[in-house]
Amino acid sequence: MRVMAAAPLTAKIVGLATVFVTSGVVHLVRPQVFEPIVPRSLPARRELVYASGVAEIVCATGLLVPATRSAAGWGSATLLVGVLPANVQMSVSAYRRMRRRPEDRRRQLTFAGTLVRLPLQWPLIRVALSATGR
Repeated sequence: MRVMAAAPLTAKIVGLATVFVTSGVVHLVRPQVFEPIVPRSLPARRELVYASGVAEIVCATGLLVPATRSAAGWGSATLLVGVLPANVQMSVSAYRRMRRRPEDRRRQLTFAGTLVRLPLQWPLIRVALSATGR
């Protein structure tokens, strides 16, 4: 079996780890913020929020350690793809709230922010994959 050398620790990988730690801690401390974006078809919303928060912290830690960076890169990319439905749900929910009060500037900005966030998943996934060393 051939062992691959760890991908170098880049500023982008450190940035992704920082995003994951920050988000993971918020998931654990304020899970109610994330519960509404868990797709309705999924059970146990709070538990899923906690699990995703722990997964983010584990991925962040793994990205920073050379011996686990490759596996953490794969796990991070998988996690980012896995939470994409929640990000889509966030946009759908923000759109519905905005439609109820279309003159509300705050709701307009919130909806716009959720739309801007969606395509940002792809560069984050690319950074995660760069950590795999492949």
